Amino acid sequence: MSQVALVFPGQGSQTVGMGKELYDNFEAAKAVFEMADQALGFSITKMCFEGPEEELRKTFNTQPAILTMSIACYMVLKEHGIEPNIVAGHSLGEYSALVAAGSLDFADAVRLVRKRGQLMQEAVPLGEGSMAAIMGLERDVVVEVCQKAQQEFGAVQAVNFNCPGQIVIAGQATAVEKAVELLKAAGAKRAIMLPVSAPFHSTLMKPAAEKLALELDQIAVRDAVIPVVANISGQLVKNGDAIKASLVQQAANPVLWEDCVAQIVNQGAETFIEVGPGKVLGGFTKKIAKDVTNLNVEDLASLQKTLDYFKEVR
Repeated sequence: MSQVALVFPGQGSQTVGMGKELYDNFEAAKAVFEMADQALGFSITKMCFEGPEEELRKTFNTQPAILTMSIACYMVLKEHGIEPNIVAGHSLGEYSALVAAGSLDFADAVRLVRKRGQLMQEAVPLGEGSMAAIMGLERDVVVEVCQKAQQEFGAVQAVNFNCPGQIVIAGQATAVEKAVELLKAAGAKRAIMLPVSAPFHSTLMKPAAEKLALELDQIAVRDAVIPVVANISGQLVKNGDAIKASLVQQAANPVLWEDCVAQIVNQGAETFIEVGPGKVLGGFTKKIAKDVTNLNVEDLASLQKTLDYFKEVR
């Protein structure tokens, strides 16, 4: 049987109601939500299931909510005998991947990502930073145009290399707007301003990264028992200290998702399961590695479809 990769989504995939079907039908999922509530000292379960959406969208709530939902899905998959050969996660999703790989305890991870969200929001006051998705330009063109814009207008850089033809830029709000104009002039098909509250993965996040390092020093980061592909390098990482260092760097450095997927394929994975809310990563994977099988697990229907697929191939 082909190797299986589990990939975990990041911010932006959250929806009110996420996880409720699995919570209602599987004790394994319910236990994860209950553990999260206990670790955080408030009901992230209620926020996931009932919202309100504006609360769920706040980065310090979004991050623990998506992590909890993703690990609930993972535990249900595990209960059905589906174990990964390799894992990765996009930005916040890297923390979910590390829980699945045995490097982080779930309770530590859920508290850590809530703190991460708070630190990221504090690093740049609301309204001062922004992000935009750039469609239809080559990687080197986006990087070059951002460097020009940065010299003239302030901090802006390419921060998410998601897939061919989709790169996200981030920085100071005015610099991002000017860079968007220049990128359109350089031939970008579309540029979409993203509804985010901070310029994630840009150099403006350095204060958050420094404080995150102190938080990480207080928890156990073990060697991974399953290979993990790191956002910052697109390379395999297993050693606990290297994982800790990569998480610190990740906060203020670009996410090389296209490289991560290429590495997973290079390691022999032919089946990708997106574990958690949404199908964003599946869309990226189709553009990076056209021959792999894409599945996802976020509710009963998608779980059943995934389980049926494995019954056929086994």
